[in-house]
Amino acid sequence: MSEPQRVGIVGATGAVGTTMRAILEERDFPLAELRLFASSRSAGREIATRWGSVIVEDLDVADPAGIDVALFSAGGTRSRQHAPRFAAAGATVIDNSSAFRMDPGVPLVVADVNDHAIDGNRGIIANPNCTTMVLLMAAAPLHRAAGLRRLTATSYQSVSGSGQTGIRVLAHELEVLGKDQEALVEGGWSDPGSDVYARPIGYNVLPHAGSFTEAGYTDEEWKLVNETRKILEAPTIAVEPTCVRVPVVVGHGIAATMFFDRPMEISEALALLGGAPGVTVWGDDRVPTPLDSAGIDEVLVGRVRATLGESGGISLWAVGDNLRKGAALNAVQLAELAVGSFA
Repeated sequence: MSEPQRVGIVGATGAVGTTMRAILEERDFPLAELRLFASSRSAGREIATRWGSVIVEDLDVADPAGIDVALFSAGGTRSRQHAPRFAAAGATVIDNSSAFRMDPGVPLVVADVNDHAIDGNRGIIANPNCTTMVLLMAAAPLHRAAGLRRLTATSYQSVSGSGQTGIRVLAHELEVLGKDQEALVEGGWSDPGSDVYARPIGYNVLPHAGSFTEAGYTDEEWKLVNETRKILEAPTIAVEPTCVRVPVVVGHGIAATMFFDRPMEISEALALLGGAPGVTVWGDDRVPTPLDSAGIDEVLVGRVRATLGESGGISLWAVGDNLRKGAALNAVQLAELAVGSFA
């Protein structure tokens, strides 16, 4: 166990930042001091923690001196602005945004998948996208055994991936649209209006997670492509992604079909997944859902089956709490690796 660490949480009042604080408590992280940072709107707020009441500091003017580990979940713009100065002040930064993920000098790490990549970091370690994280907990054990060659993945992403605002939008739209169920059946419903999603998410499925970029794909879909290749250290993997937003509060699900450098039998896949840390396999008698994943650390894997159209591949369903393993838990696990507290 390492010496107690002075820890800062940046974006401490958001959905992920709040979960980070809870996970530090749950895992008995060796903490000597906790500092909380947020925007000026939240600065001055007093938050009760296991280590006593902490006053939220204004990120823009706060001095990071003395912090050993900084857990960032404040968005890419703030990460690009502030993570380097926290690192320059001596902190190991675990960043949950997309700001540094594809930087070749910054490790992109999923705990229990590519822990070795954290070695030699230069002060900043990137946390992958929540969808990539859940998928790779299931895909990585199979890749290590047989070499992942081709992957088709469709995500079903909860609204908490858009933060607390996404949760509020879903609750509002369910209330508004639910008042006229006949309109939901026959048409004629009125759009409640939202500046978060391009189309209503209440009672709906939106095949548009993220922002559209090149080739008609969203940035969420490109993250799935590029981050998978970097984490698995396999730049030639062919990835076909579709990211979908669904009216679920917490829990990202991914339906994936994978082909490898050699055929894989279903028995081998089940054995590999059953022995993978952080993964719980559910048999055919139970189908894991986002509700099952909420509030737990493990990624749940089910519907494991052999491919039909082309033999030798594996199809499966993976679901995980996007606020925990998809973000806050992995960040804390990386902090543990970085300081050697659970080595």
